[in-house]
Amino acid sequence: MSEFEHGLVLGKFYPPHAGHHHLIRTAAARCRRLTVLVCASSVESIPLADRVAWLREVHPGEGVEVVGTVDDVPVDYSDPAVWDAHMAVFRAAVPGPVDAVFTSEAYGGELGRRFGAAAVTVDPDRTAYPVSSTAVRKDPVGCWPHLAAPVRAALARRVVVVGAESTGTTTLARALAGHYRARGGVWEETRWVPEYGRRYSEEKHARLLAERPGAPFADVTWESAEFELIAERQLAEEEAAARAGSPVLFCDTDALATTVWHERYTGRCSSRVAAVAARGRHHLWLLTDHTGVPFEDDGLRDGEHLRAWMTDRFRAELTRRGLPHLVLTGPHEHRLRTAVAAVDDLLARGWHFADPLPERG
Repeated sequence: MSEFEHGLVLGKFYPPHAGHHHLIRTAAARCRRLTVLVCASSVESIPLADRVAWLREVHPGEGVEVVGTVDDVPVDYSDPAVWDAHMAVFRAAVPGPVDAVFTSEAYGGELGRRFGAAAVTVDPDRTAYPVSSTAVRKDPVGCWPHLAAPVRAALARRVVVVGAESTGTTTLARALAGHYRARGGVWEETRWVPEYGRRYSEEKHARLLAERPGAPFADVTWESAEFELIAERQLAEEEAAARAGSPVLFCDTDALATTVWHERYTGRCSSRVAAVAARGRHHLWLLTDHTGVPFEDDGLRDGEHLRAWMTDRFRAELTRRGLPHLVLTGPHEHRLRTAVAAVDDLLARGWHFADPLPERG
């Protein structure tokens, strides 16, 4: 039998971390049902809907309900009128009776009194999980081990290596991932995402060969819907890698590049593929120039004559969209050094979170 009928955990979860999850699991184990109330203010830069979704994913079912509300009331723990205003927000979001509130904060006792509920304090000194949302916002890399998969996916810096055929995109993406893995610590989980379109093309050509042995790749026909599928799958594989990886993820092409490949093979643009590409969450593009790179025909490539056109199209699209990008030239070693410097600069700029409302009292 559960110790409490209805428990409550509330906070900003800006962003949620392992300490929050420990608090929620501890409360859930002692309550028949538990409400987790996410209170976000309008000044904060992580959307309320994202925080609610992340917590629902990490704590599915099992009597746990995650709800969200906007709370723009100033924070002053010494002012009864301010407390009354906060309680009005809390009660509107959680209207039913509550018989236990679980917190790790000093205000837990007053919160319990105002709910007419038992106040249960969980790990107030953060000994089980030495982390706080303030620390995460200040140093996401240092707190990375304390972040759950959906939060990692949202915060990971995603770097795309894009370029025409046979310009070393795969080689560079793999080398970049290896470079950062070698740094150790949280970087050991650095990953790179292969080009799904390549795999799809191989499978498509194999099916054609089964029907017509010896058929060249040039005989493969393409439908617009296939590029939408490729773009969706590319995004899905990036998301999976970001959830399990380090603070940086390297992508061998992306859904934006798929829009250019669609243009190449169908002769027109696709609003549907572009809509998929618009959902991408990338921070830097590295464009591998074709100049000085020998063309290698592996049986799945169109030909050297198209590389200049592809390079120009990628450059034009990145420029038109105002996306941060860098053109890489020279031998592989030079490209790798240049790319590492650009990624290090991206990481050094850090993550920028808006300050929450100041706390007083």
